[in-house]
Amino acid sequence: MAYYHHERWDGDGYPNHLQKEKIPYSARIVSIADAFEVMISQRPYKNAITIGNALAELRRCAGTQFDPKLVNIFCTTMSSVAMAVAA
Repeated sequence: MAYYHHERWDGDGYPNHLQKEKIPYSARIVSIADAFEVMISQRPYKNAITIGNALAELRRCAGTQFDPKLVNIFCTTMSSVAMAVAA
């Protein structure tokens, strides 16, 4: 998972420029989760963004950077979780 999680759905990633289903399934999941965590976390070099903005960014990058089906599942699930926590 760790080795392949920087591969991109469109083949523009690294280390092997794999694309689509050639990227291991688990690495596609980790890639989405990692990007989400980076976006919503405060870092010395950047401010955190809201969960809603992070989900919008994942959706924007679905089909290029990320597996679009997995982004849909992740965003739907995270939206449900965020609504439940807010209630």
